[in-house]
Amino acid sequence: MKLTNRLSEYVRACFTGIWIESHEHQDALTEIAQLCLDQQWQLATWDIESGLNAPGQTEQDASGNDPLSAIRSINALATPDGTAILVLQNFHRFLQSAEVVQALSRQIINGKQNRTIVVVLSPVVQIPTELEKMIVVMEHDLPNRQELHEIARGIATEEGELPEDSELQPILDAAAGLTRMEAENAFSLSLVRRERITSDAVWEMKTQTLKKSGLLSLYRGDSDFSGLGGLSALKAFCKRAMLQHHRDNSLNRPRGVLLLSPPGCGKSQFCKALGKEVGRPVLNLDVGSLMGSLVGQSEERTRQALRVIDAMAPCIAMIDEVEKAFAGMNGSGDSGVASRMFGTFLSWLNDHESDVFVVCTANDVSKLPPEFSRSERFDGVFFLDLPSREEKDAIWKIYRDLYGIDPSQSIPDDTNWTGAEIKSCCRLSALLDLSLKLASQNVVPVAVTASEAMDRLRTWASGRCLSASRSGIYQQTNGTPKTRRRVNREPSNN
Repeated sequence: MKLTNRLSEYVRACFTGIWIESHEHQDALTEIAQLCLDQQWQLATWDIESGLNAPGQTEQDASGNDPLSAIRSINALATPDGTAILVLQNFHRFLQSAEVVQALSRQIINGKQNRTIVVVLSPVVQIPTELEKMIVVMEHDLPNRQELHEIARGIATEEGELPEDSELQPILDAAAGLTRMEAENAFSLSLVRRERITSDAVWEMKTQTLKKSGLLSLYRGDSDFSGLGGLSALKAFCKRAMLQHHRDNSLNRPRGVLLLSPPGCGKSQFCKALGKEVGRPVLNLDVGSLMGSLVGQSEERTRQALRVIDAMAPCIAMIDEVEKAFAGMNGSGDSGVASRMFGTFLSWLNDHESDVFVVCTANDVSKLPPEFSRSERFDGVFFLDLPSREEKDAIWKIYRDLYGIDPSQSIPDDTNWTGAEIKSCCRLSALLDLSLKLASQNVVPVAVTASEAMDRLRTWASGRCLSASRSGIYQQTNGTPKTRRRVNREPSNN
């Protein structure tokens, strides 16, 4: 629902305190002004630099920048049968004052009598405790694809500057999640560089936007599945789900996968390659960057990051080592902040309707609660075991070619090696100018350093997870725990 539609409902219902979260104040004010014009409502605006701007105000009267006077001024606009709206821009900056909070509280209560509505327009939601139950919060949505198309048409006025509709979809996908001004800047930059609108400049603008927010990072690499050995079942599952679903049917969209494995088996690399394979950007959500020092800030930053992910759909959202990301989910030591953040993420996983494919990776399943991997949060839970002989041969070939190693060199003993250890051996061979066998002496497999943890993980995954290498349920074959020695209870034989 558009901003004007929701605001009209709240005003008609006489919600006298409204908070609109928006980074695009001018666009929001334009929409509000048009609504007031259509409904014949009185509109006044105030900001610290320009002061009060209201009908009938002289320039001398409008120059006052006192926030208390601004709140009180709305009563002068009240009429017996009409509605008056006062928009206070960036007013969160003044809500640390007890006098301002008290005046705003009184005005919200009195506004029920004379239909005067106070609207706070701010990029963040920071409502004082005294006003929490008196103010309703709205969001000014980012532009949809139709609006982005209109912006592009307004920028590209010459023939040939705007691609045909069949070529325009990747550009609109790239622009999703940008504000109106950011989209205009990206389209203009593309015209300056290429004399037509392309997706390259749009992606550059989007990367800068995510970097400034500090909540997400954008990965757009050139490696696809051809540079990732093994994992044939996982590759086929994800590619089929993402390329064959009905995009316009929200009930039939893929949700994502949870990947469990020992370190170095290719979980993160798979996610990055998947983005290139299906033509989607990969957003890396670093949960540690969401932590804030103020009360409630971590939870708000989590919700903000999830809103950005939704706005950038279609995309892939990656959370690496999710069990470490939400460490402290039991609520101890951090006043339950991690637990509340995890609850917000779980709710989003279950309820989001955007075309976002979520890939979560984990090394220690014991730290994940059972509800995290239940059905309808993920399409599948996959276990990535150590590569088989056939998979190892494919991985050796990939990294031999990458590092320019003579293919006639024999492969060292790679028993229980992961793909990361094969890559490390090839890299060290090229770096130190050694043969593969000599370079392998510098590689200590994780199967040796963490053998007990790997056995526990394999035992847990057996019969519970899908296999990433072959279709069907994963069944433990290697590294089976030793059975206890049978003891003959006959005294004569002991």
